[in-house]
Amino acid sequence: MRLSMKPRTAPGRVATGAYILHTGLEKLNGGDERATGVHRTAANAFPFLEAVPPRRFLRALAIAEIATGTALLAPVVPAALAGAALTGFSGSLLAMYMRTPAMRRPGSIWPSQGGVAVSKDVWMLGIGLGLLADAASERRRK
Repeated sequence: MRLSMKPRTAPGRVATGAYILHTGLEKLNGGDERATGVHRTAANAFPFLEAVPPRRFLRALAIAEIATGTALLAPVVPAALAGAALTGFSGSLLAMYMRTPAMRRPGSIWPSQGGVAVSKDVWMLGIGLGLLADAASERRRK
């Protein structure tokens, strides 16, 4: 088994992976109140999610976070795969941020007090894109 994690990408992968894995594990056994709140926020941004029951949505989100965090932490997962998972995950969070006016100051991309927690996820997008760029540059060198 060959290790795919490069030392230069390890800090971003470990910090981000541990954080996402932790949040996924916390959501895995979330109660009805948490499921309803998280589901409501997501369904406001993505109306098709209204058809998904809140507990099922929270469990699916938890599993996706656990899988993404694990992919980032596992040294055998290539940077391109880890970067794609992180970019997709963080991109969906930022799409929710942009689709939810209450998370932003009126007429601005900058966060309102209620949007700060989600707006900070832009750092995950940067790390994901960095992993993808690193993988692409490695392929060009070979």
